Amino acid sequence: LVEDKILNCRTFLRRNWRGETEPASIVDQLSNDAKNASRAGSLGELLGLEGAAAARYFGSFAQLIKNENEPVVFDFTTRNRRPPTDPVNALLSYAYTLLVRTWTSTLSAVGLDPYRGFYHQPRYGRPALALDMMEPFRPILADSSVINAINNGEVGPKDFVRHIGSVALTDDGRKRFIGTFERRLSQEVTHPLFGYKLSYRRLLEVQARLLGRYLLGEFDEPPRFTTR
Repeated sequence: LVEDKILNCRTFLRRNWRGETEPASIVDQLSNDAKNASRAGSLGELLGLEGAAAARYFGSFAQLIKNENEPVVFDFTTRNRRPPTDPVNALLSYAYTLLVRTWTSTLSAVGLDPYRGFYHQPRYGRPALALDMMEPFRPILADSSVINAINNGEVGPKDFVRHIGSVALTDDGRKRFIGTFERRLSQEVTHPLFGYKLSYRRLLEVQARLLGRYLLGEFDEPPRFTTR
């Protein structure tokens, strides 16, 4: 899951890069991070590798954002949360909330317990399995929705409110962003195992069912998904 997340972050950066220089260095570094993640010998080591890859990824995230007007509204320097302190982080946090809710309902619908995870440790009220399964889809669905919403002008300065150092979406801003996220879920992609096209929403369901079959011993490996 972590390896696929890092690989998808790499692909997402390469596809959406707007920087003046080519992202070859960061792309190569993320490729190495993914290889190292596949060889991690402990949970602690894997957490460290994931953190290092995330720092690299978000360190370059600003190069994906179109900021042609002054003053710059969607300035981004680093990932922060609880609470987010700028519009981009507010969008990212809300996008991840939508994605984990989607995975929670999907896992429940196929008969799996979304609160019993592998990588994220279970605790009261935490949908650990949903958090596990969403990892490879963070860049594909959540981050992609954020970049599309910003660069296509679907959200703007009036869609955010500031209060004591924190930034949040307005009600209208949330509704508009939900539309962006839902459209992304409706986009079609080719399933890597079966070769047919399906929406991302349907893909999540298929991956959940494949996970169940893997847990029952019908497959040797858990379901994976990466983009090119």
